[in-house]
Amino acid sequence: GSISLSILSGFLYPFILAITLVCFCSAIGATFCYLLSSMVGHGLVNRWFPERLKSWKRKVARHQADMLNYIIFLRITPILPNWFINLASPVIGVKILPFFFGTFIGVAPPSFLFIRAGTTLYELTTTTGHISILSILILTLLAILSLLPVALRKWLRRKVE
Repeated sequence: GSISLSILSGFLYPFILAITLVCFCSAIGATFCYLLSSMVGHGLVNRWFPERLKSWKRKVARHQADMLNYIIFLRITPILPNWFINLASPVIGVKILPFFFGTFIGVAPPSFLFIRAGTTLYELTTTTGHISILSILILTLLAILSLLPVALRKWLRRKVE
C-alpha cells in the first residue's frame, strides 16, 4: 500500500512535494492508529500481559529522552512491522510527539527510494526530449536483430531446397 502510493506520488508530484506528502500522510495515519490503540490497547495488554507491560514501560521510561531517535530507527529498519509500532507505542508509554515526529522523519529514507522510482517512471514515460538519435539507432538495430533469425531460417530453407 504505502510503497505503491510512494511510487505514485513520485510519478505525479515534484520530489520535495512528494516526500513531504508521503511523510506527513504516514505520520498522520500512524498517529491515528496510535490514538486508537491508546483508547483500546492498554486495557487489553494489561489484562493479558500485566508483568510484561510493566517491564516494557520501565524500559521506555528510562529511554524517554532518546525516544525520537529510537522511533526514527524503528521506522527506517525492518526490525518490527510498522503496524506493531503503531499499536504498541501508546501502550508502553511512548509519548505522542516523539512518535509523530519520529515517524515523519523515519519514513523519509525508505520513501525516498520509492519516490525516486516514481520520478524515474515519469521520466521514462514522458518522451519529450528524452529520445535521442542514439536511442533511435539502438532500437532500430535491436528490431533488425530480432528479425535476423527469421531471415536466417528462410535463407537456410532456400539453400536446402
